Amino acid sequence: MTQSFHRRGLLLTGAAFLTAACTGGRAEAQSSGAEAAYANSPFRRVTDAQWRARLSPLAFQVLRHEGTERPGTSALNDEHRRGVFHCRGCDLPLFRSQWKFDSGTGWPSFYRVIDGAIGTRADFAIGVRRTEYHCARCLGHHGHVFEDGPRPTGLRYCNNGVALSFRPA
Repeated sequence: MTQSFHRRGLLLTGAAFLTAACTGGRAEAQSSGAEAAYANSPFRRVTDAQWRARLSPLAFQVLRHEGTERPGTSALNDEHRRGVFHCRGCDLPLFRSQWKFDSGTGWPSFYRVIDGAIGTRADFAIGVRRTEYHCARCLGHHGHVFEDGPRPTGLRYCNNGVALSFRPA
């Protein structure tokens, strides 16, 4: 395992695992069970070399090293069919297509996540507090959640398209 993988695992353990303060308690409800799912996941033992072999270079940078793809570059921005968006790292279903909306940011955005599919943590990388979210099963980084989304949740899960795959219904 790599150092960044260990760091992510440590950050998602215990009190740092849920940062409900950023989302008024909503992240906690959506993340319940995510820590246990990761603890029992076979993806805990996947090495950086194995991730590199199964992901494109950009997907590897985003999912395993918390990179960000350029806005407006994902073909998933224009995906409007019925179906489910999955984690590209481990194929865990994360978002239903009916929860997708055009946020104007250049990244696929959703106002709801499938229960138990993500874990969150505080991120201060740009000098302000944000809520970062990761796949609950493989800990792949997907993006950040903000409180400027549409009804009914008011949330915007701003996702790197390269971290997702889409399966039409």
